[in-house]
This record gives sequence, structure tokens and C-alpha cells, in this order.
Amino acid sequence: MSQESHIALLIDADNCPAAKIEEILDELAKYGVINIRRAYGNWKSPGLKSWEAVLHEYAIQPMQQFAYTKGKNATDSAMIIDAMDLLYSQNLDGFCLASSDSDFTPLVMRIRANGLKVFGFGEKKTPSPFVNACSKFLYLENLGATDADTPASEVPPAAVPSARAEPDGGAGRGAAAGDAGKAAESSTRPVARPTPRELRGDARLVNLLRKSVEAAADDEGWAALGEVGQHISKQASFDSRNVGYARLRDLMQDIGLFDVSQRDKAIYVRDKRLARKPAP
Repeated sequence: MSQESHIALLIDADNCPAAKIEEILDELAKYGVINIRRAYGNWKSPGLKSWEAVLHEYAIQPMQQFAYTKGKNATDSAMIIDAMDLLYSQNLDGFCLASSDSDFTPLVMRIRANGLKVFGFGEKKTPSPFVNACSKFLYLENLGATDADTPASEVPPAAVPSARAEPDGGAGRGAAAGDAGKAAESSTRPVARPTPRELRGDARLVNLLRKSVEAAADDEGWAALGEVGQHISKQASFDSRNVGYARLRDLMQDIGLFDVSQRDKAIYVRDKRLARKPAP
């Protein structure tokens, strides 16, 4: 997508911490202009006070949605209806859905079927179907965090995040007001990297990297890292920041499954299972 691409940002305010809005907008600006900015929720709810404080600062339009039934949240339906209206009435190149709720998975697939990109932002609790459906998905806990924020060796094993999202069925929407403060706090904590052993134990991640290198490799098995990244983006919503790495190159080095070589300004990688050959 070019820098002049038009993007619609739709925020599920019940399931997205306001503390991360600046990072979300900064990330989206890499892909285009955010022409439409809307946040959905019941603005009479005390749980959305943190969002009210940033709406005007970031030119976000609040979209009121009352909860018609106790214990139920109508925000999802309002977002889905608006997204479909925008899909057919506006000249857009992409959508961004900021939520940790899997209910938006069919919407993402429908938008992508029309040839548009869908960027997703959500917390680590986001169910994997929603994560995998997006063109690119980023965990909010990783936005703004640097590689050196928290070394894995300083974090207890239970605190090290998995390289895959664990589904929770989008639970907890009824308690959104009470959880808003906790969500904002947890989203600003530094995120630890998995250890190399944990990375190698993620079969889906290993498979994705190996197959992408193989697809972009030359006759000697070496693949330009840029082409590997492009191949990954065509088939998965994977982003190295979701596993604690700001750069794909660092992930490829630390996982210990690939040879990494530099020629001029280009980085090349090769599966270590191949017979040793001279670097390019």
C-alpha cells in the first residue's frame, strides 16, 4: 500500500485500551492516510472515561451504542454495520479494527475478499482466528516496547508470552467497564522475548519461517531477507514484534535454525539443515 492509501480506523472502545491510541495511529501512518477514525461504545459507561480524554486530541469520532439487553454489548453489531457501509460507500484501500474480540473474524474475511487490507490491533488474549484473518495483526502489548525492555532471562517462565495467540472466545465483554483500567495498565508493561528454545518449540512459527525461506531461496538455498518478509506477509498476519523482536533479522538469528549472512547492504538467510555452502 502506498503512503496515499486511504484507511478507516474502527475502534471497539470496550476492548481496546486508550493508552495505546498514539502507537496505533503511528503504526497505521506507515501504510496510508487515516481518513476515517471512529470509536464505538456506550459513552455513558464509566469504563470509557479514558477514551473520552483522547477523542478530540486524535480527531476520533465517538459512535454511541447503547446496550439494549443487560449483559450484552451491541458495539460489535454497530461496528460491523458501519464497516460494511464504508466498504461500499467510500473509496478505501484498507481497514483497521482495534479490538480483542473474535466476533469480527467474519467481517475481516469479508473485507479481504473485496481486495482490501485489514490491519488488526488487540491484546494477547485475542483469539487466533481473528489474528490469523487479518492482513497484519499486532499485539498492543508489543507496540512501543523495544527489544531490550525486558530480557527473557529476567522474567519467570510463566510470564514469557507464547508466540501464538491463545483463544478465549472474546470473553469478558460484559465486564468491560471494570476491566478498562486493568487493560490500560497491562498494555503498557514491557513485553519479554521468548527464549530461543521456546521459539523453536512453536511449530507454526518454525514452519512459516522455513517455508518462506524455501520459497524465496536461490539454487544454493540462500534467500534475501526482504523477499522472505514479503512472502510471509502474503500468507499470514505474522509480525516479528508479536514475539518480541523489532526486526525479522534478529528473530532469524536468535531462533538458531538459519544461517544469516550480509552482502553489501542486503541480508541473506538459509536453512541450517542444508549442506554447508559458501555464503553469497
